[in-house]
Amino acid sequence: MNKTEQKRLASNIGRAIAKQRIRSQLTQEEVAERLGVGNEAVSRIERGRVIPNIIRLLELAEIFNCEAAELLGQASIHVDDQTHRIKTLLAPLKQRDRELMLELVESLAIRFQQDESTEK
Repeated sequence: MNKTEQKRLASNIGRAIAKQRIRSQLTQEEVAERLGVGNEAVSRIERGRVIPNIIRLLELAEIFNCEAAELLGQASIHVDDQTHRIKTLLAPLKQRDRELMLELVESLAIRFQQDESTEK
């Protein structure tokens, strides 16, 4: 993995952790206290300056009451992981809302494909 990919991964993991922290209605200070670290450590992780090790990732997942795989899946650039994430987002919605979301995704996908073909 080259430096650019490492930076992208760190940024993606940081964003996933920040999202889970916000969903859990916790502040960076509260997470830092539970981890036994300073506030700046949590901030650096969320900004993608530091990639948490496996133990820290498991601790964060426990704090957020989620699976570590969920944090990693949110950060993944792999299509299968992203597909699973969309499925997870769609699952609790009513059928009508799911259909609307699919229409939006389809419209965006078509538009992005058109943009890419005109750039070439």
